[in-house]
Amino acid sequence: MAIIDEFIKKTREFYEELKVQDRHRYRSWEHCYAQFYEARQNPEKDNVDNLSLHLAFYLASWGMYRGSSFLLQYDYTIHTSVVEEILKQKYDKLLGLECNELNNEEICSLLDELNTEIKKIYDPFRSKVKKPKGKKDISQDNSKDNPQDISNILVSKILLGTLGCVPAYDRFFVDAVKKNNVTTGNYNIASLQKLIKFYEDEEHQEKLEKLRSEFLIKYEFDGEEKTLDYPQMKLLDMGFWKIGFDLSK
Repeated sequence: MAIIDEFIKKTREFYEELKVQDRHRYRSWEHCYAQFYEARQNPEKDNVDNLSLHLAFYLASWGMYRGSSFLLQYDYTIHTSVVEEILKQKYDKLLGLECNELNNEEICSLLDELNTEIKKIYDPFRSKVKKPKGKKDISQDNSKDNPQDISNILVSKILLGTLGCVPAYDRFFVDAVKKNNVTTGNYNIASLQKLIKFYEDEEHQEKLEKLRSEFLIKYEFDGEEKTLDYPQMKLLDMGFWKIGFDLSK
């Protein structure tokens, strides 16, 4: 099976599973993304405390509160400063980022800046978490990154949940993109730019946009029923995550 056909098949499987089981834990991404989307559209109504709770639960749903994570040692307010940073107006351009925008130098610079700021905010919290005697450092977040760095898995997962501007470079996603020679497993601009070539391939893009049009987030905000499109980066995340997950079995 061609990679594009497998990708479409797996993405549909993921989405259908989400909709069959009401209140599925994976839907926490939808809730989180919709709340951050509305906070940008209605800055006068944003609620940092509420957004921090949504971010914490989304991260927990997607495995970032396992026993080895430094996040587990704190309550949800650890995310407050990150939420405040993400809500800054200068990052509006990253919301629902389309693949072709990653060829823009200004956008890439902005994304790099936000990656750095998120790591700076979390680093003091992680540094305060001491490893139990005789055990590995629980602050390392099970990451293959430099142990002095906040995990790129955490950073990319946060950006996926709040801005929908990058996929989450977790184990299953990385395994899938590497096995299919789509891009590297390293979360950086060069890897993202290779990834978007998969989406923008002339044989892929029309099929992927048709697929994306089938996926909607339905939610309520301020007493009004609303819908929101899945961003392109979430589509890439879903498909390759599902391929990698099935490979692991």
